[in-house]
Amino acid sequence: MQPKDSIGQAHSHTFRVDGIPPQPAGLPGAPRRTADLIDRIKEVADQMAGDNASRGDLKIVARALRELRYAFKVFSPYRSCRKVTVFGSSRTPPSDPCYEQAVALGRAMAEHGWLVVTGAASGIMEAGHVGAGREHSMGLNILLPFEQVANSIIADDPKLVHMKYFFTRKLMFVKECHAICLLPGGFGTLDEGMEVLTLVQTGKRDMVPVVFLDEPGGTYWAQYERFIHEQLLARGMIAPDDLALFKRTDRVEEAVEEMLRFFRVYHGMRYVHDRLVLRLNEPLDPALVEELNADFADILLKGRFATGGPLPEERDEPDLADKPRLIFPFNRRDFGRLRQLIDRLNRSDE
Repeated sequence: MQPKDSIGQAHSHTFRVDGIPPQPAGLPGAPRRTADLIDRIKEVADQMAGDNASRGDLKIVARALRELRYAFKVFSPYRSCRKVTVFGSSRTPPSDPCYEQAVALGRAMAEHGWLVVTGAASGIMEAGHVGAGREHSMGLNILLPFEQVANSIIADDPKLVHMKYFFTRKLMFVKECHAICLLPGGFGTLDEGMEVLTLVQTGKRDMVPVVFLDEPGGTYWAQYERFIHEQLLARGMIAPDDLALFKRTDRVEEAVEEMLRFFRVYHGMRYVHDRLVLRLNEPLDPALVEELNADFADILLKGRFATGGPLPEERDEPDLADKPRLIFPFNRRDFGRLRQLIDRLNRSDE
């Protein structure tokens, strides 16, 4: 039996550091790249000692690093699995239509082979796990003064992580998912929803589908969307294209389709110097590429959209070597337009 970690269950897996995947044995330069990052972590610790940082500050850094290290270990074996993060109120009772929506959502995503990640508590979080079942559930529980207990579906599961800090927990929620679905909730749900949209809008998170799911005929997110239109958009605080970054619906089927369709042609993205590389599930028709050059030239810093294979800098991800690419110098500003571009790619096989 493996020894347990100080923060949870036993695991022994390689994990990513700063978004860099585990390096294949024998890959030139790989050990040095990983060692450089470890040296940076040690250097920061030494610098804090030289700064005479207070014990309180050091405790925050030490605990945050321990939490992230352990969470990375737990999630590492499931990096190849699609995951949806589900947010919502912990106070929603099983009799509430929103609870039933979350159960149906979790069940549908699990049937498509996705894992359902929630805060592992009661209410909407429990409902998502009830629908997905234990095998397809992962949890990020928050330790509160009144001790938030994990729901019965995920309790004591090795895919459950307990965390002290909301900021480390939110990082894991967003970093490790491929889609986000929010159901009605309180301050925490609104905070999570706003942070997700901010990260996607500013490019601090790779593009993912963000869905706001109401109960059938519900008005919670409908009023939220109305506020966005009447206040944020009308006053010029967001761009019209930013509305493409999310979808609101009161139908589980539509929410599921939105998340699955996002990966119909599009697979993922990576920046290589001044170029954005979109990895695709199938090659693009040359005629479509010409359409993109005509319709999306406004997001290019220079040049044109071009297709091709993996760039030399992508050799650290050999499992994606067979994916065709769309490569272009993105302006790193118009992320609403980038979402519209991805939507155009995903419609190309219809």
